[in-house]
Amino acid sequence: MHKTMERLSNELIDAGRFFAARGWVPATSGNFSARVDETRMAISVSGRHKGELRPEDIMLADLDGNSLEPGKRSSAETGLHSQLYRRDPAIGAVLHVHSANATVLSRLHRDHLELRDYEVLKAFPEVDTHSACVRVPIFENDQDIARLAGKVEAYMQANEPMSGYLIEGHGFYTWGATLADARRHVEAFEFLFECEVLSRRLGL
Repeated sequence: MHKTMERLSNELIDAGRFFAARGWVPATSGNFSARVDETRMAISVSGRHKGELRPEDIMLADLDGNSLEPGKRSSAETGLHSQLYRRDPAIGAVLHVHSANATVLSRLHRDHLELRDYEVLKAFPEVDTHSACVRVPIFENDQDIARLAGKVEAYMQANEPMSGYLIEGHGFYTWGATLADARRHVEAFEFLFECEVLSRRLGL
């Protein structure tokens, strides 16, 4: 295995174990990827529990989502990773999890969720003060991934930069310049989503 691919595989495996320990990728849900170079990404294969990934469960694909390893198939949602890598060369990793808090919140709001005045918002690159509002778009779930990716692309072209989005009844996607950045964004979103759910329980 090429050294870059080996390093990225190990980082993706570590992320999967970390997320699984927190209940954010139940069953075989979620998918993870990292940019290898200008034309390829490392991505988790389809149907594996993300807390139990092994090196052979991380495969190479091109940035159109085509497998570069015969006999291996990536997630059906690979097109959502490809859309992000193609639109922004600065994106180095894309992570998708299915936490309960994200899934519930995606069903309580129609078009977007606003996260306002939290210190942890500063975990995102577009935020430099707690006195901010991060608007997280919510897209209707769709088994036609090309169509869903097109909706995400259209939204991103028409709006300010963002660090993640929700899919209704599904989970959320986030990304970063590196795997460490993307992993930090997952943690930040999860904390903020938990705060939002707790606030609703307390009637705040």
